[in-house]
Amino acid sequence: MAHGALALVLHAHLPYVRGSEPNSLEEDWFFQALIECYLPLLETLEAAAADPLQHPQLTMGVSPTLLSLLADTTLRERFPAWIDARLGLLKEAPADRQDAAEHLEATITRHRGRWQDCDGDLIARFAALQQQGVLDLLTCGATHGYLPLLREHPEAVRAQLRTAVREHHRLIGERPLGIWLPECAYYEGLDRWMRDAGLRYAVLDGHGLLHAKPRPRYGVYAPICSRQGVAFFGRDSDATLPVWSAKDGYPGDPAYREFHRDLGWDLPPERIAAHGLPGQRPLGLKLHRVSDQNAPLDAKQPYQPEQAQARTREHAQHFLQGRRDQLANLQAGMGTAPLLVAPFDAELFGHWWFEGPRFLAELFRQGPEQGVRFSSLRAALGGTPNLQVCDPCPSSWGRGGFHDYWLNDTNAWIVPEWSKAGQAMVERSSRGVGSEADLRLLHQAGRELLLAQSSDWSFILRSGTTTDLARERVERHLYRFWQLMAAIERREELPEHWLEDVEAEDALFPLIQPADWRQLPANA
Repeated sequence: MAHGALALVLHAHLPYVRGSEPNSLEEDWFFQALIECYLPLLETLEAAAADPLQHPQLTMGVSPTLLSLLADTTLRERFPAWIDARLGLLKEAPADRQDAAEHLEATITRHRGRWQDCDGDLIARFAALQQQGVLDLLTCGATHGYLPLLREHPEAVRAQLRTAVREHHRLIGERPLGIWLPECAYYEGLDRWMRDAGLRYAVLDGHGLLHAKPRPRYGVYAPICSRQGVAFFGRDSDATLPVWSAKDGYPGDPAYREFHRDLGWDLPPERIAAHGLPGQRPLGLKLHRVSDQNAPLDAKQPYQPEQAQARTREHAQHFLQGRRDQLANLQAGMGTAPLLVAPFDAELFGHWWFEGPRFLAELFRQGPEQGVRFSSLRAALGGTPNLQVCDPCPSSWGRGGFHDYWLNDTNAWIVPEWSKAGQAMVERSSRGVGSEADLRLLHQAGRELLLAQSSDWSFILRSGTTTDLARERVERHLYRFWQLMAAIERREELPEHWLEDVEAEDALFPLIQPADWRQLPANA
């Protein structure tokens, strides 16, 4: 048994993609993540927890917007029809892909059955795993707002964090102690607002710890504590590269399922339309394997499930052996038990890398025999009573390690819009309102401001995918915010039923508190 432990940390997040009409592209994002990632992860964790020979522990951040989608009754009602349409399309798979199609059909059907068994209440299953000590559930920013770009108005940062904690508590039933900071982004003084919200620990990219002051004596292999009493863990690149890299890591193996080729592109539009779906687009129906990373999509070979499953066993063994050796070497040099922190986007496991949940299952199954112990971040803190006091370094886990991916020529126009709207919200919340009707308007204005601040739209604008959708989302929420503020400030009438329609569409954060935006004292 190697001394020390491996802390796997997953970040589950989607922007608030609820829409009034079914079969939207945004709704596809949620349902695909549901069937490919969240349901398989629950299956993996529940099976590992039921095996007395395994000792699974996992830390998982679940963003408040994702929790809101998981709790949404309308989306639950739409999910079975979404599944049925895809199962129908699988019947039309070409003959040379029948084995892959039958395997995918069986997989989807199994997950649908588990979804039906719990009446679609995945939140209760996540909460139960936390109560069993298997999961340590973290929160995130309320709408995944990129906090360093909101710092001009500290009240906006405070509102993102307080709203997140309040919503997590409402839906999970327990206040979170840890947070996955959106994009792992940190700036000087953010720990004050984390402490204000009752948050006590978070993960940073490696340089957030390696460039801390003073330099941590154990690097990224032990948590540090800020002067505000907040603990920070650092990402270990050796423990993450083999898993997340499609080029150099496991997901690029020729036997694994190819992500980019989809039956939604292969079938003619009229056959897709016959199942009630709007035209060609990715449908989550992937029947090919990577084959050769350099091969064009039309040269990919049919997926062979048994071959892929065998590779997950081999890759899990290889990964665990590497972590065992790494822990042993660190222990010899540190003189104390090291902690390897391996954070990933949860959607890597199942959505981007179809075999990811099976790989996790193999890690938990093989861990005891390979001598690797798993730990959650909360459990690791409980076993580390004396932390070195350091000031973390401003950082993110984006390309280059800082903030430029969310602040560049493609998306910088959003920042002054956030600032102007944030200032208006602070001023009105500080003055208060004089009626229940105005308070209702202010509540919805807060929701629209939070939704406009989502870092997802900035990311999409920079990456160049679905940029029209991202721009439309930001502009829609800002437009609604200013309409609501005009109704409060200048008594401008809203169109008939407009408020009810907006409240129905952006129906999250029922416990929102405008007091979270109340102006701070000048010397605060």
